[in-house]
Amino acid sequence: MCLRNKNSFFFFFLIIFFLFSQKVYSDTNNKLALINYLESLQGFSASFLQNDGNSLSEGKIYIGKKRVRAEYLKPEKILIILDENKAMYYNYELEEDEFFNPKNTNAWYFYDIFRNPLFFEDANIELKDSQLTIEKYGIDMEDQEYFIKIYFENDPLVLRKVEVQNNQQSLTLSIYNHNHNEELSKDLFKLINPKLLN
Repeated sequence: MCLRNKNSFFFFFLIIFFLFSQKVYSDTNNKLALINYLESLQGFSASFLQNDGNSLSEGKIYIGKKRVRAEYLKPEKILIILDENKAMYYNYELEEDEFFNPKNTNAWYFYDIFRNPLFFEDANIELKDSQLTIEKYGIDMEDQEYFIKIYFENDPLVLRKVEVQNNQQSLTLSIYNHNHNEELSKDLFKLINPKLLN
C-alpha cells in the first residue's frame, strides 16, 4: 500500500513537472518569436491612434534599422525621431525643433520596444485564444515604476496595440494599416529640421 502511494505520488509530480516544463518551453518559444518579430520590423510602417486618457491623436510610425519615426498628423502635425541616445521633436505649425535625450522622456519606451531586442528578456508572456501579449514591469532612469503591455495577433504575428503606464500616466497606441518591407528613404530618419531637407 505504501509503495503504491509512493508510486502515485511520483507519477503525480512527474505529470506536474511535464506540464510545467511544456508551458515554460511554449512561453520561451513564444517570447523568442515576439522578440524576433519586433527586431525584424525594419522598413516597417503603420498608422496609429494614440489615447492618453485626455485626447486622441492620429499618426504614422516608421521603423528603420536604427531609428524610429513618429509623425503625428491630427490634431497637430508633429514629428518625433528617436535614436538610442538622441532624438528630435519638430512642430510643423510653430516651425520649432528641439533636440533631446530620449532616455529623459517617455519616448525611450518606444525606442526600446522596437529597436532593443533584449528589452523583453525578462518579460511575461501569455497566449489566450488567438492573442499573444507580452508584459514588462520595471523602473526607469528616474526611479519611476513603469508597466508595458503589447498585444499581438497570433499566427501570423501582427502587432496590434501598445500600452504604457508610468507615474500615474497611461498611453495606448492602437496600430493598423501595417506595411512590412517598405523601402524607406534614409532621409526619413535624419535628425534634421525637415524644412532643411526640402
